[in-house]
Amino acid sequence: MAITEIPVMQDYIRMCGDGWDQGWHERNGGNLTYRMRPEEVEQCRPCFQAEPGPWVNMGVQADNLKGEHFIATGSGKYFRNVPLAPQDNVCILEINQAGDSWRIVWGLEKGGRPTSEFPSHFLNHSVRKKATAGENRVIYHAHPANLIALTYILPLTARDFTRALWKSATECPVVFPGGVGVVPWMVPGGAEIALATSKLMEEYDAAVWAHHGLFASGPDFDTTFGLMHTIEKAAQIYILALSAGQGNIRQTIQDGELRAIARDFGVTLREEFLDETPSVK
Repeated sequence: MAITEIPVMQDYIRMCGDGWDQGWHERNGGNLTYRMRPEEVEQCRPCFQAEPGPWVNMGVQADNLKGEHFIATGSGKYFRNVPLAPQDNVCILEINQAGDSWRIVWGLEKGGRPTSEFPSHFLNHSVRKKATAGENRVIYHAHPANLIALTYILPLTARDFTRALWKSATECPVVFPGGVGVVPWMVPGGAEIALATSKLMEEYDAAVWAHHGLFASGPDFDTTFGLMHTIEKAAQIYILALSAGQGNIRQTIQDGELRAIARDFGVTLREEFLDETPSVK
């Protein structure tokens, strides 16, 4: 069986193509990593290289990711090319037993390395694995334009961003009841942004990177893509409303109504992001 016939690889490739189709990945922008289940590793193992690549130290370490395997996009690779030639644009990485180095066991057949953001992804996989008792497996970074635009006009706080998004689309408080975190602008690919993001991901499923993009996590590809899509659509609605109203938004979903949504859909909102006294309706 070709590795592209294995369901986990098909799902990964589809998500890369879907992200490109949404316009979230100009040039080689964005990256996607997935922490594989043991049975998925075994399904893919017959396709692994006879001689794995050398171990490469990441400069970060995580005890709870020792021996794990990840699917990752390649550094400098274009999302638009993943469905066309996954073997040249994607790789499977094995993590060593010290939890501080990776090696390529499949993919990037024409050379290359995993995304330069892999150390940031790795730290955040560690945080999300701990925070969700192992449930979260996907870390996705993309450049959705409307959300990035909001980072130029909203205060860069979790509360301001969360409220703007919750109030822009009814499904938002259901999809991300815990809100979204916000990281101020930092140079991408470095330890500073990796550590700042991992701190936020202890509490949030998604973190906005100011003037850059969005970092999202989830248990599977559909949930994580849906989170990214919902946040970006809410940002688009906010931008459209602000533009059509020439800077004024006449009405929106009220805090009491947000609580009513949460009550009826069985989710718990982050109360410190709400203003009004709880409604008794």
